[in-house]
Amino acid sequence: MQGDIGLLLEHLDRNPGVVQHQLSSDCKAVYPAANNRNTPDAHPVFPERLHFMQSSCWWQEELKTVLHESEFFRIMLFALIEYLAMTLKQLEAFYWAATCANFAIAAQRLNLSISSLSKRITELEGSLGTTLFDRSGHRANLTQSGQELLAHSLDLLDLAADIKGSMTKSSGLSGHCIFGAGELTAMTWLPGLVASMRSRHPNLRMEAYVDVGATLEYRLDQGELDFAIVAGRSSRHGIMSQPIVEAQFVWMAAPSLAGTNGTCAALLERGTPLIALPPLAGTTRLIDDWLTVNRIAHVERINCNNWGAVVGMLSLSVGVGIVPFGWAERLADKGLLRRLSDKHPLAPLAYSFQWRRGDTRPLIKEMRELVRVVADFSRSVGFA
Repeated sequence: MQGDIGLLLEHLDRNPGVVQHQLSSDCKAVYPAANNRNTPDAHPVFPERLHFMQSSCWWQEELKTVLHESEFFRIMLFALIEYLAMTLKQLEAFYWAATCANFAIAAQRLNLSISSLSKRITELEGSLGTTLFDRSGHRANLTQSGQELLAHSLDLLDLAADIKGSMTKSSGLSGHCIFGAGELTAMTWLPGLVASMRSRHPNLRMEAYVDVGATLEYRLDQGELDFAIVAGRSSRHGIMSQPIVEAQFVWMAAPSLAGTNGTCAALLERGTPLIALPPLAGTTRLIDDWLTVNRIAHVERINCNNWGAVVGMLSLSVGVGIVPFGWAERLADKGLLRRLSDKHPLAPLAYSFQWRRGDTRPLIKEMRELVRVVADFSRSVGFA
């Protein structure tokens, strides 16, 4: 296989007329540009050195055009990609090792042992003739060469995926997607999201984690998650946030506490406990802002990390708390809770799709758009 591809590339390079005969008329002008020896930083088709990767961007758009318009060129490059499969795996190992908090997380993302991950990176360093990680300290850090390669590695991996995708019948995304969401999302529209993901991308393995927002942001920043749906925007520099949906909350209490015209502010000022999620939850900021507006400085808090338990304590007159609007209406209809009237209503809480800065994989774009379509906190809560 190696000899056949080498001879083919050499023959095409020396005889561009063969390519012009095989490619459609729309592509004839494209291949010469990709093989023009007068082009700055021109290199052979196979990028064997890091220095080629640093100057290879000029031919990527031309190559994508050819891939869509020429069956012959797609077949040739598909064979080349198959031959270079191990090199692509090495580059993938490098990308995850460089962007995750440590090699252990990177190995887990690729379903590899740490030793297998390290071996691929060592082989890549040998192929490029340079050291990509400085391993002298407590943790491996990128060298200057590693930083330069990282700037181009995702582009090269995406390009390889484009080539393979153009050669085969598309059945959506593939691989392993690990994401996180808060409990309220899990109780409302997360099942619909997973169903839509499964329908559109049957070859994509999915793994969902439910936790409070701060924990999800930390895991995302470490590289353990591909994306997360979290209340509010992230303050972490390495995380991008895009608002997707808002949730409206209202103050609720058991009928025995609420009385006929009870207000939340009055109940709290009388010492009634506040039942809420833990401080790391996104709703904590919402409640704190409301307390500040109402000039309530001190309250007794009973924290619980489960929405069902929070509602259960509210129904048993343990205290007052906030409940998502749609869920609150159903609980009120059943006579379990009563909405509290107040001069200052709670502000809407924006939820955002969060992903790591610089992650331009098609997976992120596709999931971001899908989440935008599916997200809806008015959906029924399963046990309400």
